[in-house]
Amino acid sequence: MTKEMEYGDDYKYIPMTSLLSMIGQAVTPDIYCFTIQIVNVCFVGDSGKNDGWTLIDAGMPRSAQAIIEEAEKRYGQGTKPKAIILTHGHFDHVGAIVELLEHWDVPVYAHPSEIPYLTGMQDYPKPDPSVGGGLLARISPYYPNEAINLGDRVKPLPADHSVPTMPGWQWIYTPGHAPGHVSFFREADRALIAGDAFVTVKQESLFKVLVQEKEVNGPPKYLTTDWEKARESVRTLAALNPSVAVTGHGMPMSGEELANDLTTLANEFDQRAIPEQGRYLE
Repeated sequence: MTKEMEYGDDYKYIPMTSLLSMIGQAVTPDIYCFTIQIVNVCFVGDSGKNDGWTLIDAGMPRSAQAIIEEAEKRYGQGTKPKAIILTHGHFDHVGAIVELLEHWDVPVYAHPSEIPYLTGMQDYPKPDPSVGGGLLARISPYYPNEAINLGDRVKPLPADHSVPTMPGWQWIYTPGHAPGHVSFFREADRALIAGDAFVTVKQESLFKVLVQEKEVNGPPKYLTTDWEKARESVRTLAALNPSVAVTGHGMPMSGEELANDLTTLANEFDQRAIPEQGRYLE
């Protein structure tokens, strides 16, 4: 680990998993979802073409080797992405970022509002175990929340909403779960990479995460700090009418199932997503 890049002092391996861990699936010819324990990363780029690929998010702590090996299975020995682009900087989305950057030496992009948490300037608010919903919420104080420091390796996403190294995609500002959370949308086929703006599993429940029971839910409650913005972000994404969605947690969804469930979540967000109690409620 180089001096200019480091994790917070609370960085640690999190001993939890799901039945889909270390399993990948092609969602479209150029979107590949790979599950690492309880979180997904995305490889964006057609494995049958030689025009490169991009990594969305960086997995759980100590998962760098698994990500590298899966990338090489898909794109060939010695491959590396054109860039790593982050939906946000929570521990389960940047858990392997330092090791990946040391191995690949590629640029990293995030929303400007997220960069303080990625450059050692500001810690995330502490997780809230009082939101209820299951064991993963109750043990959330164990999760890392301290800022990591990528130094000058991380750059802001372009102001014109284009996505570096991903032609045809745009980034959508979807705060609430994190101050600088973004999602990625491609108009041509209405493909959506949503991060944790909404998820397709009840992330607070250990059992539902273990078996990956599919259901559209709001962002993970124990790490969401602005519910007003989270509501608006879900409504923004529902209005895009995505044909397929890959979220940070849970299985990809598509078609009528996605449309119906996401519309219901947008219309009934307060009842379905906002916890009855919690330190980050207004």
